[in-house]
Amino acid sequence: MPSILDQWRRPYTAGPLTADEAEQYWSHGYVVKQGCLQMQDLQPSLEVIARRVDDLAAKLQAAGLISDPCSSLGVFQRLAALEQQFPDAGVLVHKDGRLPPEFAALWSHPTLLAIAQQLLGPHVGGHPSWNVRAKTPRAEGGDVPWHQDSAYCSPDARQTLQVTAWIPLLDVDAANGCMQLLRGGHLAGRTVAHTAASGNTWHVAMDEAAAAAELGLDLAADLVTVPMKAGDVLLFNNLIPHRSLDNTSDRIRWSLDLRWQHPDLPDGAYGLKRSIRMTDPADPSYVIPWAGWADVDKKTGQQQQQQQQGSDDDLDSTETGVAAAAAAADVEDPLSSVLVGPWLDLWPITHHNKHTRAWLAMKGSAAITNQ
Repeated sequence: MPSILDQWRRPYTAGPLTADEAEQYWSHGYVVKQGCLQMQDLQPSLEVIARRVDDLAAKLQAAGLISDPCSSLGVFQRLAALEQQFPDAGVLVHKDGRLPPEFAALWSHPTLLAIAQQLLGPHVGGHPSWNVRAKTPRAEGGDVPWHQDSAYCSPDARQTLQVTAWIPLLDVDAANGCMQLLRGGHLAGRTVAHTAASGNTWHVAMDEAAAAAELGLDLAADLVTVPMKAGDVLLFNNLIPHRSLDNTSDRIRWSLDLRWQHPDLPDGAYGLKRSIRMTDPADPSYVIPWAGWADVDKKTGQQQQQQQQGSDDDLDSTETGVAAAAAAADVEDPLSSVLVGPWLDLWPITHHNKHTRAWLAMKGSAAITNQ
């Protein structure tokens, strides 16, 4: 039976990635394309982020949740200052799933699309899961433990190659939250056991012992720390284990992660939002149909689907139904920092917090413990 690498690997074609860089992507599971973007390519995204933080500060102040909007601070300081008054401010920025035109323009940047075509072939789709991430100094909500991206997707997509571009909006290193990967962790073609939820977050965490045993990894020898300059792009696949380090600096580490895959293959997004076609080799004048697609918030879609499932089920208890409705209303609140989704059903919940409790309540489950 062909290995996952045999299924995924494509013959090298000329493009932004050199032959050696493409080979590293296939064999190691990742590659950094240095100098891939210019600061002028990143600046529009930083400006959108600044506006979103400004809008959030206004909403928090209007709701009486903060007293100082910290308007004099820049994009690399302001959200951290807001978190001193409202600790979950960063979660609210992450939770906003509307795709602004500036992020869409970066996602479809000609150099990035050319790289995606080198790795995927002429047909490229944008995966529904994209993220803007604020890793504020010493904030737990920004901590992302060891995981495989495939652990968040429905199992039907685990053989689909999904190419992630992780794009820091400033220079990153071990002090401010750069990425770490486990080199070659994709070669076994497996998604190993994970558990939910990590700390006080909605994240799943990989079982490190299972990774060592099932993926053939030495978690010390195969560990790669990836410092990068603004403009560098880290490319990796959906099976390679990775995490980000703590931010011990005095600046916010802003980053974007954007994903591509073949538009006609399973995307693992639970049918909540489909991939968007970004290239059409039969139509040289093809224009990506962002309108409508960009306005669908994948996180809201997840919540709405779960609410619909709950309304279709015959709940045994009126009290349970009321609890489910209350949890759904809390998650929908634009100032709620609760974040849930179907990935929480894929793995054992070994640690409960507000995210897992809300998810189980929305499902009408009475199996919520005080763990």
